Amino acid sequence: QVQLVESGGGLVQAGGSLRLACAASGRTFSSNAMGWFRQAPGKEREFVASISWNGGDTIYAGSVKGRFTISRDNAKNTAYLQMNSLKPADTFVYYCAAARHLYVSSSTENYIYWGQGTQVTVSS
Repeated sequence: QVQLVESGGGLVQAGGSLRLACAASGRTFSSNAMGWFRQAPGKEREFVASISWNGGDTIYAGSVKGRFTISRDNAKNTAYLQMNSLKPADTFVYYCAAARHLYVSSSTENYIYWGQGTQVTVSS
């Protein structure tokens, strides 16, 4: 079992940066790929980024590639999402998730543990 708690969301001006953290509990953290997703009210949850079990591979949604960086520190049981050059279009609730497998995935179907979400609002 894995429990996830996000932090670091908030209000930021366009062009600014935020660093989200996802603290995980459980012995299986290092055996799970991790992902970040985001969701707007009334919309489906959409993929943002994913990182493999050891951090050796990452994938990103095209809308954030080059601006966001996913990372993890298995010794601290924590995954991160560094968000730079933020735009108003990045305003969503952001969720971290742990996958059922070791490798990167953009599909919500491959994630079995989810955090509670943290609001990111980017003003113009």
